Amino acid sequence: MQEIRLEPSWKTHLQNEFNKEYMQVLRSFLLTEKAAGKTIYPKGSEYFRAMDLTPFEQVKVVILGQDPYHGPGQAHGLCFSVRPDVRIPPSLVNMYKELQSDLGIPPARHGCLEHWAEQGVLLLNSVLTVEHKQAASHQKRGWEQFTDKVIAELNNKREGLVFILWGSYAQRKGQFIDRSKHLVLQAVHPSPLSANRGFFGSRPFSQTNDYLASRGLQPIDWQLPAI
Repeated sequence: MQEIRLEPSWKTHLQNEFNKEYMQVLRSFLLTEKAAGKTIYPKGSEYFRAMDLTPFEQVKVVILGQDPYHGPGQAHGLCFSVRPDVRIPPSLVNMYKELQSDLGIPPARHGCLEHWAEQGVLLLNSVLTVEHKQAASHQKRGWEQFTDKVIAELNNKREGLVFILWGSYAQRKGQFIDRSKHLVLQAVHPSPLSANRGFFGSRPFSQTNDYLASRGLQPIDWQLPAI
């Protein structure tokens, strides 16, 4: 992964992972796919964008996604987020609806969540790459093991974090999180297929801020600035 950039605090915690066999295999897989002319999202410099924007010691909240978006120009390394000029995806539309219901914040006109990331919201996908128009195409290639390590480091070496786990996939991945040290918020996925079965009304944004405030921490400003 020659193009890879990773924020220094994360390198301290994850450096050993890059030398492990599964990461060597993953690197070979990605290089082979690119050599075959396949388009991979996001671009290499953005594989670890979530961690670049949210250094280890600044993480307050973890929102766990599954795979990057697989359409042109969508994925930029943050789960649920798209570039400012890209149509807002349906799950994010529902997140905005819940945000308005929960905190009275009107929906943003764009889908770029970098403002959240810069305040300590780690927007982490389980799998960090995908092939163009091939949903879930890079699952079970090694990324899951890497992102398990990310979560384990936060679970073990930090206290008082909020883990937001939407849907059964995220909940399975986060089942080892220590609930005595961290707040874990669970609901169904915000996808239009499931949002009406318990995502709407789950109030994750106010619950997160109440918990942070109870620990003397600055709440998240969930209102996205105009771009």
